[in-house]
Amino acid sequence: MSRRLFEESVRPILSDVYPDLIYSAARLGPGSEVLGFDSARSADHDWGPQLLLLLEPDDVAEYGAGIGAVLSERLPKQVAGWSTHFGEPGADGTAVMTHTDGPVRHRVEVTDVSSWLIDRLGGDRAADRELTALEWLGIPQQRLSEVTVGAVFHDGRGVLGRVRRRLAWYPDPVWRYLLACQWMKLAQEEPFVGRAAEVGDELGSMVVASRQVREVMRLALLQSRRYAPYSKWLGTAFNRYVTDSSKLGETLVAAVRAGEYRDRESFLCDAYEELARRHNALELTAPVDPVRRHYYERPFAVLGADRFASALRDSIDDEVLRGLPLIGGIDQWIDNTDALTRPEVTVALTETMIGTV
Repeated sequence: MSRRLFEESVRPILSDVYPDLIYSAARLGPGSEVLGFDSARSADHDWGPQLLLLLEPDDVAEYGAGIGAVLSERLPKQVAGWSTHFGEPGADGTAVMTHTDGPVRHRVEVTDVSSWLIDRLGGDRAADRELTALEWLGIPQQRLSEVTVGAVFHDGRGVLGRVRRRLAWYPDPVWRYLLACQWMKLAQEEPFVGRAAEVGDELGSMVVASRQVREVMRLALLQSRRYAPYSKWLGTAFNRYVTDSSKLGETLVAAVRAGEYRDRESFLCDAYEELARRHNALELTAPVDPVRRHYYERPFAVLGADRFASALRDSIDDEVLRGLPLIGGIDQWIDNTDALTRPEVTVALTETMIGTV
């Protein structure tokens, strides 16, 4: 739908009014359809023919307002049966498409690449600059997906394509560090499934197990070199992108559903061992024993996930990253939606939490 908006309407209008304009056109940013996860339910808000137009900074200043106005007057009222007119945002901030006999209140955003990256990722995000390791750690994986997944319909100078290739996945030292931190997250709560049950806290044991399942899924996506989306689409991404996810997924479902803590613990250990085998197959470190064991002298079965964290940290060839505590990227140590969706907050928190270590 967005491609048709561009090909059938926006491109001809720009060619007519601004024939020498150089730009890129894409459907990126927030939205289930950008990630390819949308369903019929998604169409009830902020869904329809939308477009991102990226110009040179000087051209934005000179032509940006004019382009928006021309499109308002000349865009068709519908594309593929869907209105191009978005109503005023409601109380929840979303806008439902409506019909109009006047100018279209369209969703064609006009900006430049660097400004758009700053808005999505925060900080100094010049299109032609490599990110530092600390900058990588301050960007939520959901936000990286919003930039690197989606459709590009036209790329005048190729700048957008270069940016997307550069952000498509973490540099190797950053990836190893994030993997180490994810293993450490698992290690920190491995024995608590049994310890909570031992004192009669079945609910607490179940909560810990569910938390571990989430971290297993995020680790599996990291191992698969896929950014993890926010919680609504985590299971969808896991099923789509993790190799042989159905078998591992069945094990995780069994862990969540288990009525006895011993079963819960056993299914989790099955999942840990599978991830351990996948770790060894990646050959990022020397092989690590992938078999469960007791938690010291206590009768709780664990993998000892910290062993994998240590091996990965030792394999990092970046001295700064290797010297950091295993805190991780911003969405490994914070889980607050209002914070993670505000780039200025994620950048500041990361600089404060990790950058001063």
